[in-house]
Amino acid sequence: MSEEKNITKHEFGSDTGRLLNLMIHSLYSNKEIFLRELVSNASDAADKLRFLALSNGDLYQGDADLRVRISADKDAKTVTISDNGIGMTRDEVISSLGTIAKSGTAEFFKNLTGDQSKDSQLIGQFGVGFYSAFIVADLVTVRTRKAGEEKGVEWQSQGEGEYTLEEIEKEGRGTDIILHLREDEAEFADDWRLRSIVTKYSDHISTPVQMYKEEVPESEGEDGEKIPAVPGEWESINRATALWTRDKSEISEDEYKEFYKHVSHDWEEPLSWGHNKVEGKTEYTSLLYIPKKAPFDLWNRERQSGLKLYVQRVFVMDDAEQFMPSYLRFVKGLLDSNDLPLNVSREILQDNKVTQAIRKGCTSRILKMLERMAKNKADDYQTFWNEFGQVMKEGPAEDATNKEAIAKLLRFSSTHTDEEAQNVSLEQYIERMNEEQDAIYYVVADSFTAAKSSPHLEIFRKKGIEVLLMSDRVDEWMMSHLTEFSEKPFKSITRGDLDLGNLDDEETKKAQEESEKEVEGLVERIKTALGDSVKDVRFTHRLTDSPACVVADENDMSSQMQKLMESVGQAAPEAKPIFELNPEHQLVKHLNVEQDEDKFGQWSHVLLDQALLAERGTLKDPAGFVTRLNKLMLDMSK
Repeated sequence: MSEEKNITKHEFGSDTGRLLNLMIHSLYSNKEIFLRELVSNASDAADKLRFLALSNGDLYQGDADLRVRISADKDAKTVTISDNGIGMTRDEVISSLGTIAKSGTAEFFKNLTGDQSKDSQLIGQFGVGFYSAFIVADLVTVRTRKAGEEKGVEWQSQGEGEYTLEEIEKEGRGTDIILHLREDEAEFADDWRLRSIVTKYSDHISTPVQMYKEEVPESEGEDGEKIPAVPGEWESINRATALWTRDKSEISEDEYKEFYKHVSHDWEEPLSWGHNKVEGKTEYTSLLYIPKKAPFDLWNRERQSGLKLYVQRVFVMDDAEQFMPSYLRFVKGLLDSNDLPLNVSREILQDNKVTQAIRKGCTSRILKMLERMAKNKADDYQTFWNEFGQVMKEGPAEDATNKEAIAKLLRFSSTHTDEEAQNVSLEQYIERMNEEQDAIYYVVADSFTAAKSSPHLEIFRKKGIEVLLMSDRVDEWMMSHLTEFSEKPFKSITRGDLDLGNLDDEETKKAQEESEKEVEGLVERIKTALGDSVKDVRFTHRLTDSPACVVADENDMSSQMQKLMESVGQAAPEAKPIFELNPEHQLVKHLNVEQDEDKFGQWSHVLLDQALLAERGTLKDPAGFVTRLNKLMLDMSK
């Protein structure tokens, strides 16, 4: 950082510089959205001042008519967006304009393809905001003064890696953004062009957006009478009525979509929305949106999420997370309550009965929206699930009240198609169940391939019994809270003893008993050979092609749950596996006749390690496994 007089130079964060460069070269077909973003920010600044002035009227400084003004200078090729909202201090300018104040940046850049049209869509998911100014400008000047402060600050940058800051005298609070247009962007210095963009994108904003109407000089009429001059004035060019306060029948789909982009700063249109006015014990209006794309920081624990909160049409706070459960943190929109105090704080919201009633209503509203989408617009719902399915899977553990409704919305892969796409609902699974089947079977593994190839599936495939294939990190945790659906219990095929009940006929059971008699005594020999490596050894008939597998005891923690706990830094209690043998497999029969106790022990450990590898994907002692296997192969080659 260098200093000359009172001007200081600063470098952008590296991610900010890269994003600016990418926007300038990728958003060539959507240039006009810069005005939407800047007007939206200016309107937010007015909302924030209006709220703070409720407790400190001096912040208005005699100017309580909040507005956004847009002007253009064709000769200078500049566009200026001014507001008399809250303004910024020097530190706030650095925080807001000098860095990308959003997490997930690394993930964003990892997904870039080099294809401009595809990358522009990624930028939309990331959110552009103030930086969209550089789409049309090669120099941006920001002059701002915080309400209640005496001095202002000027920020200036060409968007190429650095910016300057200077303390200035500024008349009046608020922010002026001056865009010095590029040579080929002169069209945006035209008043008519600017008016049309505001009408298209910002008509719904409740803050008046004004442009100057030029003076009309005195003139003569057709009969020679004098027509008096009309003085120039600032006039509002948007409706300036809060969209959510209007009747639904008066609002077009395009208006709803543009308002979504205003509240979310998302590039894409929403998948769905719901606009409702609730009257009764609790009165509020909600306008809730379901996005089409997940933001890059969806999994960041520090990410702010929630709804915009208004009280009696006065903006109170962004990101009021108290009105949505965590598993619905992707929902965007706003609430306008008549029952909360204007000075409500986050702490008061936490345990407020009105908050709880609104939260319950909004949660129910979103779940019903998703249910309708799943029923009537299957393709849209699949799009939603692909983006937000893992978040929805947190629901059964977090929201016991709505567990059944959430379960209806869940989607899985299954052996019905063996496709990785998660598109099987629990209702579809039950419709396809065998009449004799009394449980919903599932398997959880580290990956879809591991789940699809699990040896535990062998008997189910043979009998044509569908099994849900789960491989998301959250699945094991979810299933520990989701115990049944439509009065059908869930049953993990990797836990406890296998009992297919009426699905096994008497002839099959008799053949199984005979196969066990052929290798009678083998179980005890293997128990002795493996010692305390396992909790138990027993025969199983869940296998048709594999010699052995491991399962977890019904009361023990599964290997997937152990991994999940370890991944978040929690110590998981060690649970020894139950080792199951397929008495009909040739390797097991070979082991039964092995007389050399040393070889018998080696074979027993190799079969156990193979089963653990198939189940967990890793071994505690891979070198020991390789040594035993090599030794046995050498013995066989002699």
